[in-house]
Amino acid sequence: MKKPKYKRILLKISGEAMKGKRDYGIDPEYVSYLAKEIESAHKTGAQIAIVVGGGNIFRGVAGSKHGMDRATADYMGMLATIFNAMALQDALERLGITTRLQTAIEMKQIAEPFARRKALRHLEKGRLLILGGGTGLPFITTDTTAAMRGLELGCAAIFKATKVDGVYDDDPAENPKAKKFTTLSLDHAFQNDKIKVMDKSAISLCRANKVHIIVFKLNEKGNFKKAVMGEKVGTTIC
Repeated sequence: MKKPKYKRILLKISGEAMKGKRDYGIDPEYVSYLAKEIESAHKTGAQIAIVVGGGNIFRGVAGSKHGMDRATADYMGMLATIFNAMALQDALERLGITTRLQTAIEMKQIAEPFARRKALRHLEKGRLLILGGGTGLPFITTDTTAAMRGLELGCAAIFKATKVDGVYDDDPAENPKAKKFTTLSLDHAFQNDKIKVMDKSAISLCRANKVHIIVFKLNEKGNFKKAVMGEKVGTTIC
């Protein structure tokens, strides 16, 4: 059997993705689809860690814009990511996949506290690792969390699941002539403000440590597995 291109990866899923066709919250049907896509990629032998956002439930930045204390709003956003992480864990375990959920905010009744060495051991044993609660610190996005955890765990690439099929030089929803990149340098992604991949601090971390970012469309069946195997899917930023 052909081996995956990347032995160990981190998958970043936005909270927005978890709501599926709903306007708010978690769509169980879509989370089941998502779990099957992850299962397919996991069967290749790739070691997979997952960071989930929380924007479908609560977004810290939005809360602070309405007068909330920013740190309080960000902590609420971190708790929202744990809701999503638990929903994803449940869907994966219903498929028979052994998972471990670790959180940056300690809550012993439902998850392990994040511990790098323990997380690495789970990956080495073939368990699927889900990481909730961001970094446990306010003012840090889940994009930056994904980059940080990816580096901590020695991941070769960060896979960013999106609604579009890659990175464009402009917003394809507004500009039908927007050009799609199949490959892109981390320098270009960092310096060009029109390119919306991840926030600057996340790209900067990947750039400094030579970690690839693969941006792919989540809603195309089989895309995640193809990307893990090294097929030309979406945009590779390296």
